[in-house]
Amino acid sequence: MIPKSGNRFFGSDHEQNQMTGVKILSPKGAITPTGTWSLGARAGDFIFVAGMRGIEPSSNTMLEGDEARIWQAFTNMKTIANSAGASLADCVRLVVYVTDMARLRPLVNKVQEELWAGGPYPPRTILQVSALNQNDIFEVEGTFHAPKKAGTQG
Repeated sequence: MIPKSGNRFFGSDHEQNQMTGVKILSPKGAITPTGTWSLGARAGDFIFVAGMRGIEPSSNTMLEGDEARIWQAFTNMKTIANSAGASLADCVRLVVYVTDMARLRPLVNKVQEELWAGGPYPPRTILQVSALNQNDIFEVEGTFHAPKKAGTQG
């Protein structure tokens, strides 16, 4: 049996952080995870953001419209990264999942052009998948490089 305060490998979250140097990210204003996953984590100078979708944080509900969902997913990713001191300029890798490449890839490109103000753009892998959670159409995960500033925690 796994105790409620942690897991059999690391114990409590605090112990896990001390043992591994990993800080779990769950900032105010972000979406609420709907399962057994964290929004993001900082490990050393890197920030890893879980797959974000077009969910509006205040209601934790999916937005209507393809472009609106894509914008919101990138905004959700940015919120997590910002909470650990990273900006979109610090993104070193994106993985994008779409359910219809022909229809959604041009929208993803358009949103990225606007968010990254014409470049430079981070390396990106884009994959067409048969389905995403809650029948969504788009998901993006990101990795960021943001060295900790001297004298800061986490």
